[in-house]
Amino acid sequence: MDKQSLKKNFFYRHSRLVAPDLIGCYLIRNRSDKGLIKGMIVETEAYSQEEEACHGYNKKTPSNKVLFGEPGRFYIYRSYGIHHCLNIVTDKDNFASGVLIRAVFISNKNERSASGPGLVTKTFEVDNKFNSLEILNNKCLWICKGKSYLEKKDLIQTTRIGISKAKNIKWRWYLKRSRSISKREKGDRNPNLKHSTNNLSGVT
Repeated sequence: MDKQSLKKNFFYRHSRLVAPDLIGCYLIRNRSDKGLIKGMIVETEAYSQEEEACHGYNKKTPSNKVLFGEPGRFYIYRSYGIHHCLNIVTDKDNFASGVLIRAVFISNKNERSASGPGLVTKTFEVDNKFNSLEILNNKCLWICKGKSYLEKKDLIQTTRIGISKAKNIKWRWYLKRSRSISKREKGDRNPNLKHSTNNLSGVT
């Protein structure tokens, strides 16, 4: 697997630019005792300190300091003290900007096995020990570029989920033809199996 197919400067952009570009990329986890698990990222959300839903909106704290750090690292936190959430640090140092990985399609598992942030981390066995890990420089968990070219029309852009502030900002994107989305936009029907990511070129 070519871990260098994504360049470092990919992450040095605002989260709202990185989030849609992560769709179609692969999330890969190397489990020493169980082998590799990989899947296509099909849903993301962007957050930035400019808006109230971001963890870094108020100030830097011991718990969110990774989000203010070097772009291209993982930021892991627990949602409601229960589920771990996997985020990508973006933009620039000392500016809180990140992308939440909301859903991943894994071809050899149930299509809903990673259709939500908590399910992503559970399936990929991700917890706090990955917090601040450099994405392109480790052998445990990384992201690489996908093999399929996606256009803007392939994505749905809509509002984010499960937040109480800045709810009207449309910083969530998902792959329209995926059946692994955590929650579809109103009126967007689940695609037929033969038109879904199950038949997307490059998914293995």
